[in-house]
Amino acid sequence: MKDTDIKRLLYTHLLCIFSIILSVFIPSFFLENFSILETHLTWLCICSGFVTAINLVLYLVVKPNASSKRSSLSHKVTRFLKCCIYFLMSCFTFHIVFVLYGAPLIELVLETFLFAVILSTFTTIPCLCLLGPNLKAWLRVFSRNGVTSIWENSLQITTISSFAGAWLGALPIPLDWERPWQVWPISCTLGATFGYVAGLVTSPLWIYWNRKQLTYKNN
Repeated sequence: MKDTDIKRLLYTHLLCIFSIILSVFIPSFFLENFSILETHLTWLCICSGFVTAINLVLYLVVKPNASSKRSSLSHKVTRFLKCCIYFLMSCFTFHIVFVLYGAPLIELVLETFLFAVILSTFTTIPCLCLLGPNLKAWLRVFSRNGVTSIWENSLQITTISSFAGAWLGALPIPLDWERPWQVWPISCTLGATFGYVAGLVTSPLWIYWNRKQLTYKNN
């Protein structure tokens, strides 16, 4: 494992973190009274768009899983459409899971769905950028000892940390604190965001610390 690969991973993650920071500050110059809490749904849409755009650009530039085969235009279009379908399926799946775990079924539907969108942005989008619409590859990466590169190792960490952050963010909701950030799903989305950022920061550091013990099988 080369240190330059870990540096590329670190720089990529720093840019992803920067995209979240931009989603907080840039809209305030164009939207009146913009804030994460007061205009939370607007921020969710903007943050999802920023993170998605940065992920697409970075993986097109870095190409961690670049293939030597040239694909036709029709293949690229088909792959893109499949990725869009996978993303929408992920959003609807998360939405259903949230309802099963206690989210309002009829009320706050938009809030619940946008929570599903932001969580899909933090988890599904990186999977699609790195692995494509390939369920076998997804199952391989998230199985035990299934990763084949530091990028897939990092994907594991950021995905798990995003889910963990979303789950931890739900814990304060039933508490009688009457804080504005306890309104559904603000604490969950903030928890997922902090979890995603934590995964982006810790995964390159963890990989660098354990680089001598990590071995990857060839694809």
